Amino acid sequence: MAAVSTHGAEAPIPIKVVVVTTFEEDYQNPAATGESPGEAARWIHGYRLDRIVPVPAGFRPARVNADGVMEYMTGMTTGKAAASTMALGLDPRFDLTHAYWIMAGIAGVDPMQAAQGSAVWTEWIVDGDIDCLIDPREIPPNWPDGHVPWNGSAPTDPPFIPKGQNVGQVYHLDRSLVNWAYGLTSGVKLVQTDAERKFAGKFPGFAGVQKGPRVLIGDNLSSATYWQGTLGTEWARRWVKLYTDGKGTFATSSCEDSGFLQAITLLGKSGRIDPKRVLDLRTASDYTVPHPGMTSAQSLNYDGPNAAYMADKEAFDSAYQVGRVVVDELVRHWDKYRNSVP
Repeated sequence: MAAVSTHGAEAPIPIKVVVVTTFEEDYQNPAATGESPGEAARWIHGYRLDRIVPVPAGFRPARVNADGVMEYMTGMTTGKAAASTMALGLDPRFDLTHAYWIMAGIAGVDPMQAAQGSAVWTEWIVDGDIDCLIDPREIPPNWPDGHVPWNGSAPTDPPFIPKGQNVGQVYHLDRSLVNWAYGLTSGVKLVQTDAERKFAGKFPGFAGVQKGPRVLIGDNLSSATYWQGTLGTEWARRWVKLYTDGKGTFATSSCEDSGFLQAITLLGKSGRIDPKRVLDLRTASDYTVPHPGMTSAQSLNYDGPNAAYMADKEAFDSAYQVGRVVVDELVRHWDKYRNSVP
């Protein structure tokens, strides 16, 4: 895999695709079955990522195969994602100049947009932590919530984002690449399990749920704070619209994407990676809104007959099933995609 330079030293390992995951409960031996409870095992097993390369400053080692496919785990939350991604990007043992990146993880999903098990290719990522917050007990009665844009004084003030600068508030992935990935995968059939179908029945009138698991394009709110509930989802919908100037629509909620994209942005400025080669695939494990008859606090409970349903295994499967279509295309036709972004 690693080339040898004319001076006899080992040259950097050329990487074609980096699959970014965030957690794996059985990381020490995830390749045993390929279906352990986490985001990484299916990739490690399916692509025979048998070469383990320690990344000293990263959260976990990188796993690579002879075709140039890598799985790299960042750890959960925005801070770990940013630090771990930067550690990989600056590691001189890897040649990432032509690499495509796919963040492939599970997420909460707005039931108005999609059902559990769905796979969402992201175009806009909004950082939900860059925020001014009024204590909920002191919110003025005419405010929709206590969230105020950075440098603002009221919830609906437009965010101040200096033109030509990316200060971490919102990220816009390459639209052509997102559309290309969606076009490749829109026909992938995602099976709805009996448990998913039964729980979906508790969401009458929610358009996304009624369509069943599918592949779609949507937008992401990223926050290190795990949030849940009806009012939280109303804020997320408003916040994504506000920070994308009305262009984005909230679909998924996760804990790493804005940190990952901040590292990608800075690595791009250094010339070590190409930010136009980045994709974000989030698959729906749970709903951000409780079903009618359940409170937001009750929806945090995923155990017991009256609890919410966590479709984490289905979401793990969807991420691999959909994401691998793109990985396979890139690797099989590398001569086409190495120097030209689709």
